[in-house]
Amino acid sequence: MDLSYSPAELAFRDEVRGFLAANLPARISDAVRAGGELDRQTMQDWHAILAARGWLAASWPKEHGGPGWSPVERHIFEEECCRAYAPRVVPFGVSMLGPVLIRFGSERQKAAYLPRILSGEDWWCQGYSEPGAGSDLASLRTRAVREGDHYVVNGQKTWTTLGQHANRIFCLVRTDPEAKPQAGISFLLVDLDTPGIEMRPIRLIEGGYEVNEVFFTDVRVPVGNLVGEENTGWTIAKFLLTHERTNIAGVGFSMQALEEVKALARKIRRGGRPLIEDPLFAARLARVEIDLEAMKITNLRMLYRAQKNGQPGPETSILKIKGTVIMQELRDLARRALGPMAAPFPGPATEGNLTFGPPDSAHNAARYFNGRKTSIYGGSNEIQRNILTKTMLEL
Repeated sequence: MDLSYSPAELAFRDEVRGFLAANLPARISDAVRAGGELDRQTMQDWHAILAARGWLAASWPKEHGGPGWSPVERHIFEEECCRAYAPRVVPFGVSMLGPVLIRFGSERQKAAYLPRILSGEDWWCQGYSEPGAGSDLASLRTRAVREGDHYVVNGQKTWTTLGQHANRIFCLVRTDPEAKPQAGISFLLVDLDTPGIEMRPIRLIEGGYEVNEVFFTDVRVPVGNLVGEENTGWTIAKFLLTHERTNIAGVGFSMQALEEVKALARKIRRGGRPLIEDPLFAARLARVEIDLEAMKITNLRMLYRAQKNGQPGPETSILKIKGTVIMQELRDLARRALGPMAAPFPGPATEGNLTFGPPDSAHNAARYFNGRKTSIYGGSNEIQRNILTKTMLEL
């Protein structure tokens, strides 16, 4: 298998680089480079720029408004966006719900929701995890009872990322409590303006409010908002999670983080020498770079396979495991390189009137703390290892 880019793919990479140079505003790339939490407007502005070019929904076919890219072209696009410090596209509508609707949705649902995802009129969030039902998602307890033309939903969802910006949520709900756990689940689309819904922010360890918990009390959802057939939601959930885990791997973001750590290690001096010359630090940096190169090759192999088969397979669990471990190691190396300058101050580290850290040094601790969750969400890495042993090793 030749994993080198073809001449057409190299030409596509040049096209992407030219587009980013001409269309990515400096205020947006500077905000991403600084490492702080992006506000809603910044994310929406980048969404609109990509939508105008027809490059927003990278995984969608042309007939539904996507660019019709191959998996390899999508990889190149993500890699170049990371290299240019473009924001990651908010995935819940574009990368998660969109492919679900294209695969399982009715024609009415596709016509109603896909254009609004592209235009930015709808901001979706994900209602999967619950207290006591995270990695063991099939144990979820949020109930949806059919009453005429509506489902009445009661329960709670948690870790709802960016739900504070959303106007809609897609949810897994239990519609048959007597069936075995995976067989009694359905997939519902819910308007967050519906009476009976309350969203509360959850403060994370680094001080941010990126996630929320959502409470449903006698929430009436039209039956027409059911995706697929009743009690087939587990099949849809697995399809969606495959796409989510591929995104979590974040090869391009790890490449970006590696270059940042190298730059820090060249600037920071220990014992009169650049940190990058310290044998222990250099050994850890070399180890993670080797792992990243191996993951890049594995990622390309899986992309070529997905290009042939039409969708990724269970091997995406490998990417999820290695991608999150590599990113956590890179964030830890950045924290260790900065030492006291990485302390979680609200702004640049200062002593009196003197700034003694890089302008973005305060964000490194937040990045490190926030990154601890990546090996848990999307199905914990322990669960991913179980999936691999069952589906690929058949143990």
